[in-house]
Amino acid sequence: MPPAELARDLLRELKMPSFAMLLARSSRSAQQSSDGFARALPHEYWLARQFDASATSDFGNSPAIATNVMRSFNLPAETGTWFILQPVHLHISRDHLVLTDPRQLQLTESDARALFDIVQPLFAEVGKTLVYGDAQTWFMRADEWHSLQTSTSDAACGHNIDIWMPKGPHERDWRRLQNEIQMHWHGHAINDEREARGLKPINSVWLSGGAEAQKTSNADTKFEEVFVFSDTRKPFAALAAKQIAINSAPDILNEKPQHGLLVLHNLIEPALAGDWSEWLMRFQAMEALWFEPLLKALQEGRLDKLAITISHNTACSTYTISKSSLRKFWSKPSLARLAS
Repeated sequence: MPPAELARDLLRELKMPSFAMLLARSSRSAQQSSDGFARALPHEYWLARQFDASATSDFGNSPAIATNVMRSFNLPAETGTWFILQPVHLHISRDHLVLTDPRQLQLTESDARALFDIVQPLFAEVGKTLVYGDAQTWFMRADEWHSLQTSTSDAACGHNIDIWMPKGPHERDWRRLQNEIQMHWHGHAINDEREARGLKPINSVWLSGGAEAQKTSNADTKFEEVFVFSDTRKPFAALAAKQIAINSAPDILNEKPQHGLLVLHNLIEPALAGDWSEWLMRFQAMEALWFEPLLKALQEGRLDKLAITISHNTACSTYTISKSSLRKFWSKPSLARLAS
């Protein structure tokens, strides 16, 4: 969701009667907020807890998800401390560096593989293991760095990176390795070709999600199925060992899981970029794809209960709706609760 100062004006532009009905006749069953600095966004902490009962809302560190995400790539992570490593672009803004949202980089598998191969020997030289997941997701084993406090890229992007960088006893060791990577990629032919195509160069890496393998779950979840809107890129639900790409709510209802989780991740990119016109278009499209058929399924008894978890940069709330709660005729359909 947008920040409070923009929410009311933006919500007035939306025509979403089904979603407004669901929201108005729901009960708020849970709320989480961070009053100060947090190294991940509220929905990231929420999702981490769905896949690991031991996960906590430790706002001083990014959720410990690396080994669970590795398992979703069918990569072994039985021992050691692992981190998620993302190839990123840092741009200079006045007197500081700013992290660009990795979703905007359009990094291909071939370019990512080539960049990975260039820097892999650097990790071996300092006794670290680097493993490839996909173009946007690599993994590093660094057992002695287990106490590093890191931030997710979504929490840090668009900001001065200084306060979001890893902190802890080995932060200088990480900075030295990061600097080596940056020097090896600077002026490389891959980045020259990217810039010739109007794309941003890949000039750094971002570290997050440190997890000790023996202390993490086997990605067990209370959800029988995890559905991911197929138009999204790298949702945090990569935590799940099994995902099903899906295009609309009827596809989920045909699967008939007892307990399913649907991740709609496509509002995050425009929200982080402050592109509220694109945000409105994407949100409006959700009405017909998701909320209208889900409301109908509740009304017809094909769905017993629906819980909608909504977040912005500092808070996360869950709204629960059942067929009986839809009878609250005195609660007029409205999106006003999203602005409160």
